[in-house]
Amino acid sequence: MTRPVCLSDRAKASLGALLLAVLCVALPAGADPAVALEPSTPPADPPVAGPPVAGPPVVALPAVALPASALPVAPPPASTAAVPVVVFNRRVTTLRTTLMGFPPAERARHATLRLNELLARPSPGKVRVVDVPQGKVLMLDESLGLAITPDDADRLGGETLEQAAEAARAALQDIVRETREAHDQRRLLRALWRSAAATALFVMALLLILRVRRWLVRRLAQLLLAQTSRVQVAGATLLDSSRLYGLSRSLVRLASLLLFALLSYEWTNFVLTQFPYSRPWGEQLSAFLLGVFAQLGGGILGAIPDLLVALAIFLLARGLIGAVRPFFVRIEQSDMSGGWLDHDTARATRRFFSAAVWLFATVMAYPYLPGSGSEAFKGMSVLVGLMVTLGGSSLFGQAASGMIILYSRTLRLGELVRIGDQEGTVTELGIFTTRIRSGLGEDVTLPNSLVLSSVTKNYSHPVRGGGFVMDATVTIGYDAPWRQVEAMLIEAARRTEGVLSERPPEVFKRALSDYYVEYRLVCQASPTEARARAEAVSALNGNVMDVFNEYGVQIMSPHYFSDPAKPKVVPPSAWYPAPAAPAPPQPTVESAGAGPTKEL
Repeated sequence: MTRPVCLSDRAKASLGALLLAVLCVALPAGADPAVALEPSTPPADPPVAGPPVAGPPVVALPAVALPASALPVAPPPASTAAVPVVVFNRRVTTLRTTLMGFPPAERARHATLRLNELLARPSPGKVRVVDVPQGKVLMLDESLGLAITPDDADRLGGETLEQAAEAARAALQDIVRETREAHDQRRLLRALWRSAAATALFVMALLLILRVRRWLVRRLAQLLLAQTSRVQVAGATLLDSSRLYGLSRSLVRLASLLLFALLSYEWTNFVLTQFPYSRPWGEQLSAFLLGVFAQLGGGILGAIPDLLVALAIFLLARGLIGAVRPFFVRIEQSDMSGGWLDHDTARATRRFFSAAVWLFATVMAYPYLPGSGSEAFKGMSVLVGLMVTLGGSSLFGQAASGMIILYSRTLRLGELVRIGDQEGTVTELGIFTTRIRSGLGEDVTLPNSLVLSSVTKNYSHPVRGGGFVMDATVTIGYDAPWRQVEAMLIEAARRTEGVLSERPPEVFKRALSDYYVEYRLVCQASPTEARARAEAVSALNGNVMDVFNEYGVQIMSPHYFSDPAKPKVVPPSAWYPAPAAPAPPQPTVESAGAGPTKEL
C-alpha cells in the first residue's frame, strides 16, 4: 500500500520553478518551441483517417506521474509593473504582463538567468525569432532564451509585437558580440591603449586651454580698451581699464569652462565605449548629448515660423508709426493752434499713438513668441499683472491727469505759472509729471495729479504774443487820496524796464478793509524767462517804494486801538495831489431839439 506524498507550499513553488526550467532545458535543438509552450489539454477523440498534413514536428515530453498535491503552484500575484531584462549591462527587452502565472519580475529574473547560462556556453551565438501561439520566442543557438507576448509591447508608445521582438533580437545579438569581446585579451589591451591615448590627449588639451586662456584675457582686454577708449562722455572715458580686464577675464573663463565640460564629456564617452561592459553607458551619454542638441535644434527650427509671424507684426507696427510720424512732425513744427491737435499737443499725441501701436503689436505677437505657453512666461505674466494691479491706480491716475492737463491746455511749454506755492516757467509736460524752472534757477518736478488738484495761476494766458502778467499789491490808509495812490503805482510801473506800453498798467481797488484800502497794480512785461520775471517783479516793487517815498506817502496798513482825533477823510481840495491829475471835463451832449445842455 502506497502512502500519499504531502509537500509544503515552499516545496510546491520550488517544484513549479523546476518544471519550468526543465521545460526550457529539455527542448532539443531544432524543435519548435510552440509545442512546449502550449498548455496541456485533455485527449480528444481519435482523428479521422485522411491524408497527412504537413506541419512542425511534435515533441513529446516524458510523462511525470505526480499526486495532486505536488502540482506546480503559481506564486502569489505580484505587481505587474514593467520590468527590464538586463544582461551584461544591456537591456534586452521589457516585460509587462504575467505569463503562466508568473509576474513580470519573476519572468525577468528567470530570463536573465537563462540568457546568462546560454551566453556562458561556447557556441556561435546565433539569435533568431520564432513565432509561437503565445507571441515571439528568442532562440539563442537553437535554445529557448526569452518569450515575448503581445502585452509585453509598449502599446502606449505605439510599439508592436514584431518591433519589440526585433529590438530584443538586435540587443541580444549585441550582447553576444560584447561577451565574446570581453573574453578577448587582445581587444581588451587595444581598448586600454586607446583609452590611455585619449586620456593623454585630454590632459594636453586642458593644459593648452589654460595657457591660451591667459593670453586671451590680456588680448581681449587690450582690444576692449582700444575700442571703448573712443567712447567718452563729457570728456571722460566711460569704462576704465580695471573693469575691462575683469570683464574680459569673466568672458574667457566662461568660454573655457564650457570647453572643459564639452571635452570632459567627450573623453568620458570615448573611454566608456571602448570596453564591452561600459559601452551601454557611453551610448547613453552620446544619445543624451545628441538628444539635447536635437531638441535645441528642433525647438529653434520649430520656432522660426512663429518668430517670422511675430517679426512681421512688429515690422507692420513700425511701418505704421513711420508713416504717421511726418504728419505729427509737420504739425509740431508749425504754428497751428485751435482744435484738439496743434503745435503743443502734437508731440504728446505722437507718443501716445506710438505707445498704443506697440502695445497692440505686443499683444498680437505674444502667442507667437517662443515659450509663451511655458510656466516661466505664465509666471512673468502673473507678476506683471500683480505689479500693474498694485501700482495701477497711481500710475493710470497720473497718466490721466497728464492727458487732461495737456489737452485742456491748462499749461503750455514756456508759460509762466504758479502752481500752489511754486512759481516758474513750464519746461516739460510729461505723461506722469510736469517740470517747471523757478526764478531762482530751481527745477521743480510736480506730479500731474498734484497739478490738477492745485490752484494754478497762469501769467502767460492773458497776454497776447510773448510776455507775462506782473502785479504788485499795497495797502494804504484811508487818509491817502486814492487817486494819488493810483497815479504813483502807474508811475512805478512805467519806470520798470520791460513793461509794455501797448497795454497801459491798471490799478484795481480790491478791498475796502476796516483800516485800509488794498490796491493791486497789474501790468504786462515782455520777457518770457522765469528769471527775468523774478527780476522784473523785484524792480517793480523797488520802483513802487521809490515813488511812494518821493511823494511822501507811507506804505503801511494802519490798525487802531481807539477812534482817531480827526476823521480820516480827504477833502475835495486834496483829491489830486501830485502826481495825480484831475480828469479832463466830460464833453456835453446837445439834445436833438432846442434846450439846455446836460453833462453826462
